Amino acid sequence: MFLGIDLGTSSVKFVLLDDEQNVVAQHSQPLSISQPKPLWSEQHPHDWWQATHDGMRALKAQHTSAFGKLTAIGLSGQQHGATLLDANNNVLRPAILWNDGRSFAECEEIAAQIPHYTSIVGNRMMAGFTAPKIRWVAKNEPDVFKKLAKILLPKDYLRLKMTGEFATDVSDASGTGWLNPKMRDWSDEMLAACQLTRAHMPNLFEGSEITGTISASLAAEWGIPHNTVLVGGGGDNPAGAISVNVIEPGSAFLSLGTSGVYFVSNNTYQANPSDGLHTFCHCLPDHWHHMSVHLSAANCLSWLSSVVHESNLNLLLAEAETNSNPEQSIIFLPYLSGERTPHNNPHAKAVFFGMTNATQRADLTRAVLEGVAFAFADGQDAMLNAGIEISSVSVVGGGAQSYYWGTILAAVLQRPLIYRTSRDVGAALGAARLAWLAINKSDPRQAFNTPPIEKIIEPDKNLSAYYCEKLNTFRALYQRTKDLF
Repeated sequence: MFLGIDLGTSSVKFVLLDDEQNVVAQHSQPLSISQPKPLWSEQHPHDWWQATHDGMRALKAQHTSAFGKLTAIGLSGQQHGATLLDANNNVLRPAILWNDGRSFAECEEIAAQIPHYTSIVGNRMMAGFTAPKIRWVAKNEPDVFKKLAKILLPKDYLRLKMTGEFATDVSDASGTGWLNPKMRDWSDEMLAACQLTRAHMPNLFEGSEITGTISASLAAEWGIPHNTVLVGGGGDNPAGAISVNVIEPGSAFLSLGTSGVYFVSNNTYQANPSDGLHTFCHCLPDHWHHMSVHLSAANCLSWLSSVVHESNLNLLLAEAETNSNPEQSIIFLPYLSGERTPHNNPHAKAVFFGMTNATQRADLTRAVLEGVAFAFADGQDAMLNAGIEISSVSVVGGGAQSYYWGTILAAVLQRPLIYRTSRDVGAALGAARLAWLAINKSDPRQAFNTPPIEKIIEPDKNLSAYYCEKLNTFRALYQRTKDLF
């Protein structure tokens, strides 16, 4: 048996696999976010651990026999989060999360101090990354910084609690701003820019390497074998890629979760930092990946549902499909939490443009779906501008349940989109597969099954022509409003 644990932003998810990689059980424990000030987003690591602990006990109660046969556990989780520990492994402050935008000025300071930094980290420094957050802490919370002994990414705090080991994988470490992804190693120069050394960092592993053994006390409490090992795992998106077998160069997925991610796998290192493209290590050796990241995707639809007091998202989608009026030509900038690719602007705001007295709720919903699709088009252009080949795109995440949204996306991106039978298990499944791989030592290119295709949505040529013109307006609207944000 193999277990994957995904420490997400809104929940901790668990997937249990048998030796043939069949899903035996799934479970989820909710989490909440604290946003005490504008641009701030935090969670307390103790809450992560409590949710993980509760989830393991719930799974044990429901699947006692399977838990007794557990061999390995893989971890995945939200990337970039800054988890600060003192010399006794005590948490110094709430973790600063991936969607926290407070450290934009610190990004500029790092760029000024190391003008050639993009040649090291392969990415533009962004407020969501870990490095600028630590500079912010050093300036604004000096007493905390003086006590700082170790920095861990969110999932790796769970690893410490489980094994006592300080370790991470290279895919997750790629999003810190301290890793050289081409060399798959920490950069001493980038660490020094934050008054840090390698002593502050966890040890680096590939995603399918064993990083430690579960402590005897936890093994006894959770009802798992005392020799159960923990593997490197991956950041949530690289692990999600493993779940849909996005490993070969050019294979891709488009994730419609709280945030939006356009992920393309590669076996060579190709960076395009000027367009805000992420180029990180994959969670498999000798593989890399590219991501355009959009901080609000399905979250935009959830936000709209709360504003119009309609909790039934399916009803909103059905209204947009049947009742919206294309002649309204409403544009929506989907920047509820700022934006990364291509703008790298944590101050960007969402905008509805073009409303009239005739505008209905259905028109607003359609504009939201289109606005998110246009943001993905910006991300796709960033990848194509870097010469990255995209051969096939699978759609995953909560928004992947809507074929209507898929029709809009396919037309805007002007490429077929693949909808598979399993679209929402995601990173926890990928983490479990990495645990399986650590024990079975197979070629990862042949080790995992790709979920069967349920539907392929081809781009409608007439709709693509319509959206080509509307996309130009979308881009012009951002350029004309960005100085007002």
